[in-house]
Amino acid sequence: MNLVEQGAGFAAFWQERHLCTLSTARPGRPPHVVPVGATLDLETAVARVITSGGSYKAGLIGASGALVALCQVDGRRWSTLEGRAVIRTGPEEVADAERRYAARYKPPRVNPSRVVVEIQVTRVLGNV
Repeated sequence: MNLVEQGAGFAAFWQERHLCTLSTARPGRPPHVVPVGATLDLETAVARVITSGGSYKAGLIGASGALVALCQVDGRRWSTLEGRAVIRTGPEEVADAERRYAARYKPPRVNPSRVVVEIQVTRVLGNV
């Protein structure tokens, strides 16, 4: 999927500072929805969320990955990215995600157990 084709408004919306929500499935229960900071690489259609390796969301995604939804809203503008999430633990992958997070939000606090929720976007919904 080429997210560049979504246009300049979409690109700007995913660069502005907005909190997002990450929704993951829980077996036999309602979705688990949590606030997160997220970044989006338009050219590779990969969204990233940094989190602790022991977090509930990381556990739900697990070693085999999971389908997730990442959403952000600002007034009437909103965007949801759907795709398959995997957990990345490599030091270079974590450092790259931290750099991207710092560029959109602020430098993240030190967390030696940090991992990256990497989402390959397969579907885009929204109004931006």
